[in-house]
Amino acid sequence: MAIMLDKPGLILALIMGIIVFFLGDWRYLAIMLTFLALSTAVTKYEHQTKREMGIYEHERSWENVLSNGLLPTLAVIAIPYVGPVPYLASVAAITADKFASELCVLAGNPISLETFKPVKQGKSGAISVLGSLTSLAGGVLIGLAAMILFLLTPTTAFLLGLCGFFGSFIDSLFGILEERGIGTKGTTNFICSLAGALLGYFLNSYGLMTLA
Repeated sequence: MAIMLDKPGLILALIMGIIVFFLGDWRYLAIMLTFLALSTAVTKYEHQTKREMGIYEHERSWENVLSNGLLPTLAVIAIPYVGPVPYLASVAAITADKFASELCVLAGNPISLETFKPVKQGKSGAISVLGSLTSLAGGVLIGLAAMILFLLTPTTAFLLGLCGFFGSFIDSLFGILEERGIGTKGTTNFICSLAGALLGYFLNSYGLMTLA
């Protein structure tokens, strides 16, 4: 997984990992490592095809690490006040977004959320059926990992997947602004993780997400 990060990105990821481990515990770090493993796998999937399309990103920088990892790290710090669900939901969101962005580019043209017309692969602010399905799958995989590690109920695990899907969809909506030069991929990634965390917190507050 280290080959996906440049040196500053790797250093920042290690710092965040240390914070997650010591302010949470090994389970929280395991969830983050699950995200890293899954994101590496989907990034490398059909990488030659992506390279030919000009959309393959082999090495990620500290900006990418910060935009994806900042909210989960803050959520770990806030565990005494909000519990573990916002952290898990934020990781589900960034995983869902990674699945959508890396896999949907391989099949068909997505539809712009602004014009509802087909656009080229890799364009921000667009969705596709495949992207939506893979997004949900990414979120649910984090939910399944959390179900094992945190003894969540199957219902809560699935709701975490939905939180991930929601965060990814919000990312696509803000991608419309990104295409207009308002914000960057980094800001939409952060908003994605924030949206997932907020929905998780809301569902947990109303007793819809519970431990087994």
